[in-house]
Amino acid sequence: MRIAIVGATGTLGEQATARLREAGHEVRELGRHVPEYRVDVTTGEGLARALEGCEVVVDTSNATKNAAATLVDGNRRLLHAERDAGVKHHVAISIVGCDRVPMAYYRVKVAQEKVVESGGVPWTIVRATQFHEFVTGMVSAGAAVGVLPLLRAWVQPVSTIDVAEVLADVAAGEPRGARLSVAGPEILDARAVAREWRAASGRTLLPIRVPLPGAFGRALRAGGLVTEDPDRRGTRTYADWLARNVRA
Repeated sequence: MRIAIVGATGTLGEQATARLREAGHEVRELGRHVPEYRVDVTTGEGLARALEGCEVVVDTSNATKNAAATLVDGNRRLLHAERDAGVKHHVAISIVGCDRVPMAYYRVKVAQEKVVESGGVPWTIVRATQFHEFVTGMVSAGAAVGVLPLLRAWVQPVSTIDVAEVLADVAAGEPRGARLSVAGPEILDARAVAREWRAASGRTLLPIRVPLPGAFGRALRAGGLVTEDPDRRGTRTYADWLARNVRA
């Protein structure tokens, strides 16, 4: 099976590419910095050539600035090109709780999901909880100024490897026309996660309680970003990730 990975140079894209190749699929890597199949979904550049002959597209693209241009408008261009190329299955990555937590980026992800649903290509959406790397960035954000932010929130860190394995399984199967959730093995208090990271890193930091106001804070305290009953549960814990990636 010929499968195109959009965003192939990102952490998740690289992992998904590796898993699909291990399974014997022909994988075509697409991205703005990929010499052979350079594509830009914000303009449509390179999409027609890159998707020619592909049966499945796995979209792992991300954007931190002007996210809607890539994830919403860009997806419309991507799906249009997929229709023209005869792609039979579009697999998208999204976020557990994006429809429950009032945050600008999550609203973009919800809009992206709607574009996928109405895009005219059979689809599956994989919603994942927060990656280990993202959670670490959240709890270590104050380290540069000597503080350890303590947030009242529930998180469920998941390994990008676990998510990539699910993406690979989904891409090799039939379109579901539905959402599939993948979550980390543990639901954790973000304050405990922060202290665990501090211990692993050996940093001397002053703990500071950081309030999360309004509906956003209430959603995080209520577990808006976690799920007790995911369709797939990862096996790699946050402690395992720290032991491999953070050194004192």
